[in-house]
Amino acid sequence: MRSFASLQLLWVLSLVLLLACDSFPEDEVLALTTFKEAIYEDPLLVLSNWNALDADPCKWRGITCSFARDHVVKINISSSSLRGFLAPELGRITYLRELILRGNKLIGIIPKEVGMLKNLMVLDLGANQLTGPIPPELGNLSNILKINLQSNGLTGSVPSEFGNLRNLQELRLDRNKLQGSVPATSKTDFPSSVRGMYASRTNLTGLCKASQLRTADFSFNFFTGSIPKCLQYLPRTSFQGNCLENKDVKQRSADRCGGAHAPTAREHRAFNPKHQPVADVTKQHQGTSKPTWLLALEIVTGIMVGSLVLIGTLTALQRCNNKSSIIMPWKKSSSQKDHVAVYIDTEMLRDVARFERQALEVACEDFSNIIGSSPDSLVYKGTIRGGPEIAVISLCIKEEHWTGYLELYYQREVADLARINHENTAKLLGYCRESTPFTRMLVFEYASNGTLYEHLHYEEGCQLSWTRRMKIVVGIARGLKYLHTELDPPFTISELNSSSVYLTEEFSPKLVDFESWKSILSRSEKNSGSIGSQGAICVLPNSLEGRHLDVQGNIYAFGVLLLEIISGRPPYCKDKGCLVDWILLTRLLLQAKDFLELPEVMSYVVDPELKHFRYEDLKVICEVVNVCINPDPSGQPSMRELCTMLENGIDTSSSLELKASSLAWAELALSS
Repeated sequence: MRSFASLQLLWVLSLVLLLACDSFPEDEVLALTTFKEAIYEDPLLVLSNWNALDADPCKWRGITCSFARDHVVKINISSSSLRGFLAPELGRITYLRELILRGNKLIGIIPKEVGMLKNLMVLDLGANQLTGPIPPELGNLSNILKINLQSNGLTGSVPSEFGNLRNLQELRLDRNKLQGSVPATSKTDFPSSVRGMYASRTNLTGLCKASQLRTADFSFNFFTGSIPKCLQYLPRTSFQGNCLENKDVKQRSADRCGGAHAPTAREHRAFNPKHQPVADVTKQHQGTSKPTWLLALEIVTGIMVGSLVLIGTLTALQRCNNKSSIIMPWKKSSSQKDHVAVYIDTEMLRDVARFERQALEVACEDFSNIIGSSPDSLVYKGTIRGGPEIAVISLCIKEEHWTGYLELYYQREVADLARINHENTAKLLGYCRESTPFTRMLVFEYASNGTLYEHLHYEEGCQLSWTRRMKIVVGIARGLKYLHTELDPPFTISELNSSSVYLTEEFSPKLVDFESWKSILSRSEKNSGSIGSQGAICVLPNSLEGRHLDVQGNIYAFGVLLLEIISGRPPYCKDKGCLVDWILLTRLLLQAKDFLELPEVMSYVVDPELKHFRYEDLKVICEVVNVCINPDPSGQPSMRELCTMLENGIDTSSSLELKASSLAWAELALSS
């Protein structure tokens, strides 16, 4: 009898749950689907199972429902690389308790409709790319416990309505662009130990009324005024990097707070004379019998040469003594005998701007905005206040592993990159070299449209039309021609691929060499063991091994890159195979020019995302690819010849595309 009653109870519960699922609020389902529609990039396919036809979103990834499965109570999609906007319809999920979207690439503003979520307890939108002001409607979140908006681009002031959040325990607003004063005032000065006792009184305004607030961070913004007395219980670091009057906390410099544009870096110049060449000592070989006049001539010549060598040596030592020196291990060794004085050639870097680490830390949001990484380095994106966007490459190496040769090669690399100046190459803006904390960085201008790899394989194919791709091809060729043939000595890209090509707003290509650290490390490992002396060492820049030049490797990589651009195939893909292996079959097709006119062959070579292309351009591209990937290096032409082939054979004018595509007018208007 009891078992029958239990079965009846289970049946009733199942029926209740079934009815609850069938009656899931349509507003909440609509809000979630609208949120998905506002996300235009989902590389990890986090939202792939968000099916609008499914009336039960409780099965969707990142969604948590109530026990009765009748309401959405939590959205947690963090660190998923989502790129898009926050839909205002999120305010319709009225039973939502937690909204966690931290660590994505969300852009746009925070919708004021979020303030309608009366049951919300956690709002975490940190580490995104949100802009605009903080909506004052967030002051209506009466049950909120935690608000995290750090590491965005939020502007304006902090709403005074935040003082209404009586249950707020944690508030993180650091690393934004917020201005004004921190909204927290009191007519009477109370010690921080008794703040909670008086928090309900009418003489407190703003955050002074948030009696439960235990953790708050306002650092790295542009707040002015002074630290509110009712918030002085917080750590002093919670207010650093601002424009506050409290000088006991590290603040921004006055020129950055006053709105006036100031130089972003300081040049440290040392006006030392250039090193003079030292004459080599030629060995004198004496014969068994020589005439007297010849012997006298040899003696006089020897004295002259010896004097020149002595003068050159003394001059070099004097110039080395005039240079600043640092003490560091010449080789990777724990022995103190390997620690020598290495003289730094500041003359080599005198025309290169030197950035302060603190300035770069502020520009890159406390080095939280990472856009690239490798085993040897990290790449950060930042914005100089009142200046350009920058890309900062930081070497990942500990100070105890930093050798004298690495320091000298680092300077050589900075000087080598600083001489590059072309419209299709990234410009080195400066460098950063500090001891505390140990820092070695390169600062480049940043092309704001991302990499060519992202546009080919992540963005919609319509963004890169055939004409736009041809312009990119010609731009890359011109950049390589400049590096290979117009610079003396020449310069090659360490790893030439679609990830080393950045695009501007006008889709103009910029070649960058973010892998240059690898060449520094390899050269140091090769040469660090060749020095065995102790004491002070003065190594002239010209005595260091030059940068590794791989012109043939660049030309081969350029051919592979052309195939990637016209085919849309990634270099390595499980579904489509390896592009390098695909080259072998493609090369056979390219050699059989008659077959290239067949539609099935064209569809094999050309990116299916392209609605149209120009056959004459394709023939030129195929000819260039064919000679670039030639296994016989002697058959490779120079980049000057390849650039001429492309410039003469490819039509990059917009008129042809306007005739072929009705959408090209819109594209032309956007690019102009």
